[in-house]
Amino acid sequence: MFYYLKGSLAVKGENFTVVDVGGAGYKIYTSLRSLAESKIGDETMFYTYVYVREDILDIYGFLSTDGLRFFELLIGISGVGPKAALAILSAMSPSEIAASAVSGNVKAFTRAQGIGSKIAQRIVLELKGKIDNDDLTSGNMSVAAPVSDNATEAQEALVSLG
Repeated sequence: MFYYLKGSLAVKGENFTVVDVGGAGYKIYTSLRSLAESKIGDETMFYTYVYVREDILDIYGFLSTDGLRFFELLIGISGVGPKAALAILSAMSPSEIAASAVSGNVKAFTRAQGIGSKIAQRIVLELKGKIDNDDLTSGNMSVAAPVSDNATEAQEALVSLG
């Protein structure tokens, strides 16, 4: 329906933002990463996915096309709905998702709120065949071999410390 919404960021909530587009405020559910990168009053553009069900009409948005693409890949997996996909994209960047799926790192997905080991295994299994080399190299991340969980945790701790 909408590929993107571009306008002034009017409101930031716990898991959503409101973008003022020509005087109309669109509530867009987004990842914590996208929320952290956006500032109230700034001109912004969210690539969007409109989720429609019987009694639901929600807009999910991301600051990059990679975020949108991985959101669509994730909700295409049985047992992963929009809220779970958003939780994964809040905990991991698209390149981290790609690397974890290719390396079979199930534990990385269980860090996302509400994602258990069974769903994480299904995500890894289904994403492996859908990930291409561009996904692995975007964001300065490439995968040559699976990395142990301890090494991954150490790397993430160092990255979070700067």
